Amino acid sequence: MVQRRKFLKGMGIALAGIPFASNKLQAETQHENYKPKALFSFGVLTDLHHDLIKDGPRRVEMFIAEMNRLKPDFVIQMGDFCVPKPANQVIMDAWNGFKGTKYHVIGNHDNDGGFSHDEVVSFWNAKAKYYSFDLNGYHFIVLNGNERLPGSAAKGYPNAIGDEQRDWLKHDLDSTALPVIVFCHQGIDDDMDGLKEGALIRLLFERANQKAGFQKVRLVLSGHHHEDYLNVYNNINYLQINSASYQFARLKNGYDFELTVDPLWAFVSVYTDGTIQVKGKKSAYATPREPADLREYDGYPTVPYISDRVIKTEAQR
Repeated sequence: MVQRRKFLKGMGIALAGIPFASNKLQAETQHENYKPKALFSFGVLTDLHHDLIKDGPRRVEMFIAEMNRLKPDFVIQMGDFCVPKPANQVIMDAWNGFKGTKYHVIGNHDNDGGFSHDEVVSFWNAKAKYYSFDLNGYHFIVLNGNERLPGSAAKGYPNAIGDEQRDWLKHDLDSTALPVIVFCHQGIDDDMDGLKEGALIRLLFERANQKAGFQKVRLVLSGHHHEDYLNVYNNINYLQINSASYQFARLKNGYDFELTVDPLWAFVSVYTDGTIQVKGKKSAYATPREPADLREYDGYPTVPYISDRVIKTEAQR
């Protein structure tokens, strides 16, 4: 409640007791012995592509075993996990071995074979196709970037957010005074191969920040691109989480499917001073490659790891 009041104060809403709470936090953070405390943590796995690789269960089991050891507040898989067919129950059994809260993001390959979004949600026991939730003074938004717009003749996988979901997103952002973390399978910062309305959604986030008067939308996580990077646009961090399984490597003579020996994942911790710490996982390619043989793909290096990062955002109000 105290943290919620601090944010409401930042929004210009006057509530009894807020000045005292705000001054107390300011005094604490300015103290020479002040050490930020972890508010929460979560584990992230994306782009397993169980239906394309042979060792999906092993990779999920390794991730879940480590998460059960670290005990984050929740785990989330960010799409391209597995299609909803009975043979893939082995993947769900491995995933459900986590002794805590689990969330899902729909990816474009999760509908392969003609499965619907509703069938995916049911098979995964996911909360919904898109949804939001709160945890320890933060608001989380999960988007579905796999909609096809009415009348669209575009070929390939759908990569859109339709009017209904976009209206829901606007309302959801307006309805919370908390800082926000967003999950979407497709990169909202990638206008080449990411979300079709990426520029529009980024503008929506930026306007939400302007309206709030503070850095409301702080972190946007994506998968899909099988890359490892952090982009910052207009004070919003866009973090790409590398695939748990493989990359499409651009070589000197074409492209190749580069499987990693072990799965990749990230462990994210958020602190009271606004710091976001990302602990990545490193592996190697099953086919040894010299760095000179691996060329950049879409402007980003092809690497078998997820980088450790420290992302600075505004201190919690």
